[in-house]
Amino acid sequence: MYKILKAENPADKIYLMDVEAPRVARHCEPGQFVIVKMDEKGERIPLTICDYDREAGTITIVFQTVGASTEKMAGLKAGDSFRDFTGPLGCPSEFIHEDIESLKNKKMLFVGGGVGAAPVYPQVKWLHEHGVDVDVIVGSKTKDMLILEDEMEAVAGNYYPCTDDGTYGHAGMVTTKIEKLVEEGNKYDVCVAIGPMIMMKFVCLLTKKLGIPTIVSMNPIMVDGTGMCGACRLHVGEDIKFACVDGPEFDGHLVNFDEAMKRQQMYKTQEGRALLKLQEGDTHHGGCGNCGGDN
Repeated sequence: MYKILKAENPADKIYLMDVEAPRVARHCEPGQFVIVKMDEKGERIPLTICDYDREAGTITIVFQTVGASTEKMAGLKAGDSFRDFTGPLGCPSEFIHEDIESLKNKKMLFVGGGVGAAPVYPQVKWLHEHGVDVDVIVGSKTKDMLILEDEMEAVAGNYYPCTDDGTYGHAGMVTTKIEKLVEEGNKYDVCVAIGPMIMMKFVCLLTKKLGIPTIVSMNPIMVDGTGMCGACRLHVGEDIKFACVDGPEFDGHLVNFDEAMKRQQMYKTQEGRALLKLQEGDTHHGGCGNCGGDN
């Protein structure tokens, strides 16, 4: 059992928990995820790692209630436990393998949308701890929906909140803030965008026009987390990839977002899943064994 040490509700329908999981905390890196189960019969829920403390042996997860399982999970309190907490899964962010001095010479921009701020945070924190300060844009519908503001401000070189209703920070979408920063003379070597599929699509359309290489995290389309369900199958250029075993991060300019979003809708129904399995044949599943998981 994996004990919940802290349970908070930082925004409407958004929940944050610190979970005691020493083995996961010992091995995880920014960009990876875990799979949680509340009980023996519970649904497997993949969640990106928001933060980790190797000394304390804890993992921080953030999730939004979207269905019965996450609604049930939202009812858990400090002192309760998860039956399973499997990880780290997926591939770490590529930059952790780069030379630190080279990273210090890069101008990096991170863009988070909604709960996408959660997986952005450990990446920005890791870079800050290694002497690399980056610009961070975080967007939400309203100020009340912004999460991890204090934490993000503490590790970002520059932090730019955006609200759709214009009542706080930059008034408008994250894309208009990117345009404004570039117009002001900022030149970025790479952009990392994590959030709703539609947000990542439009960020990539813009950054492609601006000539900024962009990495996206396709964790929103994951279901099973091992490649066996076929939910996160997507085209990256000419290649078929699976977000959970090959990613979750990919070159955003090569991701076919329209196909991925259409697939995401079809996968919600039993008929749609059956049709996808028929159409995709042997390529419907990604297989397993590539995650490097550590229970």
